[in-house]
Amino acid sequence: MKLVYSPKSLEYEEPGHPESPERLRRAYAYLKDKYEFFEPALATDDDLLRVHSLKHIAQVRANEFYDPDSPRYPKIDLYARLAAGAAILAAQEHAFSLMRPPGHHAARERVAGFCYFNNISIAVKSTNKKTLIIDFDGHHGDGTQAIFLGDEQVSIISLHRSPWYPGTGLRSDQNCSNYPLHAFCGDSTYLQTLDKALDKIDLRDVEQIAVSAGFDAFIDDPLASLGLSTECFYEIGKRIAQLKLPTFAVLEGGYNVTHLGPNIHAFLQGLSSREFQQG
Repeated sequence: MKLVYSPKSLEYEEPGHPESPERLRRAYAYLKDKYEFFEPALATDDDLLRVHSLKHIAQVRANEFYDPDSPRYPKIDLYARLAAGAAILAAQEHAFSLMRPPGHHAARERVAGFCYFNNISIAVKSTNKKTLIIDFDGHHGDGTQAIFLGDEQVSIISLHRSPWYPGTGLRSDQNCSNYPLHAFCGDSTYLQTLDKALDKIDLRDVEQIAVSAGFDAFIDDPLASLGLSTECFYEIGKRIAQLKLPTFAVLEGGYNVTHLGPNIHAFLQGLSSREFQQG
């Protein structure tokens, strides 16, 4: 699988904020000799309008929004558009978007949880295909659920820590299947739950899989750990590969900067049906 990346995603930061450029700087350094890379283009207004309102787009452009977790960085509109554009390219190329900011908490008219535009939703909408979204970030993708709730083109599976931010995803609703898990539940419980979730999905009408790939469920992650090992991310990728459908993935969380690169590599090895190799 190829990766989408731009060094421009390293250009903004707030000291002490966990969603830092060091995440991608270290991950890219680990992955750069292992994969082929594409460089993304900015998402256009038309791309964003498939998911967000004109009001929301204007507020992000003007830095006229408020969320305690999402700083009003200079030029955040451009960086967020670049991440959305990378997700669109990942969908086109069946690739992995290694970009920031993340997106799955952003709703139609809401910046939230480090997220400005909902990258995975924008990418899915750009394809106009029947899609299964699998979100394995440690936090519930409340923005993605709000965008697609009741949409007959899209089904969502989300495994996430609960009780935890954002406090949603406690039960399933229509086309959104939620699997809340307790902190540090570990690999075995997690993979059993994922197997159960995948068994319930009717794949006959699914044309593609879109993955919100968050790595903050890792055992040593400071924000949303579910006690998962690096090898568990390999197993997640392997299970998705066994569905035998066109697949792309978009980076969400993952805040242990030392292990983010190896965890992404493990997931991509599984997704490519390659043998797991640590390091």
